[in-house]
Amino acid sequence: MKLVSDPAIAKKISKMQQRVKWQDPLILERGIDQTRLVLADDHANNSDFSFLVVGDSGTGSHRGHNPQRQVAEQMLPHHAECSFMLHTGDVIYLVGSSEYYQQNFIRPYREFLVGGEDSDKIDYDQMVFNLPILPVPGNHDYYDLPVILSLLSLTTLPIRRLLRSKLDLDVGLHGSRKGSAYAKAFLDYLKALQLPGELAQHLDNYYTAQTDTGRCLNYQPGNFTRLPNRYYTFCYRGIDFFALDSNTFNEPAPIPQTRAGREQRRVLEKRRQEFEQEKLQIMETSAQLNPENPSDAEKLDDLQGQISQIEELIVDIEKQLHTDKNAVTDIEQLEWLKQRLIKSWNSADIRGRIIYFHHPPYVTEATKWQQAQTLAVRDRLRGVLDAVAAEVGDLTQGQPLVDLVLNGHAHCLEHLETLDTGHADANIHWVVCGGSGYSLRRQRTEGADLRETVGDNSKLVARSHLFVGRHGRGSKKKRPYSSLRIDVTGDAHAKFIVRPLVAEWYQRQWHNYEMASFTI
Repeated sequence: MKLVSDPAIAKKISKMQQRVKWQDPLILERGIDQTRLVLADDHANNSDFSFLVVGDSGTGSHRGHNPQRQVAEQMLPHHAECSFMLHTGDVIYLVGSSEYYQQNFIRPYREFLVGGEDSDKIDYDQMVFNLPILPVPGNHDYYDLPVILSLLSLTTLPIRRLLRSKLDLDVGLHGSRKGSAYAKAFLDYLKALQLPGELAQHLDNYYTAQTDTGRCLNYQPGNFTRLPNRYYTFCYRGIDFFALDSNTFNEPAPIPQTRAGREQRRVLEKRRQEFEQEKLQIMETSAQLNPENPSDAEKLDDLQGQISQIEELIVDIEKQLHTDKNAVTDIEQLEWLKQRLIKSWNSADIRGRIIYFHHPPYVTEATKWQQAQTLAVRDRLRGVLDAVAAEVGDLTQGQPLVDLVLNGHAHCLEHLETLDTGHADANIHWVVCGGSGYSLRRQRTEGADLRETVGDNSKLVARSHLFVGRHGRGSKKKRPYSSLRIDVTGDAHAKFIVRPLVAEWYQRQWHNYEMASFTI
């Protein structure tokens, strides 16, 4: 049984554009940049600042222990010292449904919300943050329930019990509606402004920040905390941040219509069938377990992680099988990133650059490196960075084009560094922060070195310096959930001190600690 449905890229783009009234005449006549925000800052004269990072957090209770809440509590002592929180995507599991925002986002992060002391009364589409939470969409934030599963969830109680009680997959009556729930929760949902003059008044009230690319959204913590678009940029104390939607440039290359292509298709179809069988076996196993038994509850937690992992692998296979030569790639977003990076390098007051998005181009988690989506995202980001490098030339003075890339999707915490890749993504630091709540993953057995194969040649392109994920077996199994605090310092060239905050579930107890920091 297929558990999730991933909308086509063209549909994701068009739906999101409708929701923010992309390039509406009223927006154009005011010269508004819909990809930019200005973050209100009372301490702009101090170049040093700190921020938090979480990702892949949107989980439920995990049978009596809530890792997302533990991670949130680890961050609370840092709240007053941090300017904002970045979220690397997958805000809500399993299918981004509005039904689960209260349980899987509002309640765990209640101290970050205005009125959070009475969090049960906060509607998901009315959230206001006292500490800015600045997300990017993950794949689960776009997912929907397949039609057949939606019908079953309405009409067949045993199916609902299987999916919601035994495996606790957070599957309700509907999915994200092609990202609608995410858009209503976080974006400035201009589509809802239907009365005469309402849009014009709204734009004049909230798009008041003046920048060199036009007027833009004025993000005001505690008052107005909406994002202008699914991808966006902001500059904070000399650091340019670029938030991307990688769900619209992760389409794999089409399988060629050759003998080798036909064989590749046959192998993929066989693998998909094997995964479906494995998924059914997991469901059958889960039906024999008692959630009230602590030992069984942990086994169910593991099975939940396994079935979600298998579902991701199936989605990756289906993307390969269904991609054709007419498939859409979000060229507009990639061109926007290219031009904004070039502009950043031509701005004398910029001392650092951070990009964050969901799908990691570099990662040693057990399943991601060989996925077609990983290759697609890496290839397209390289194309952008290569084009930027050709344009800016010696302006970089030997510095990498980007200081830090933050990702999620892989359920772990990892720090990697690229080597000589042969492209402009060389010598960049990559941090995966995707272990903030959902079931954790292990590192691949091949270890910390990442190699690419081109023709008959294999080349070392990246090395992992730190991996924090599930490890150990049986009673020695450890689940270290994580978030980050990043301290920014330095003058002409910024330094980033990365401080991992860990809430570890071990032998049915929480063990909270801060790992040794590392500097980028």
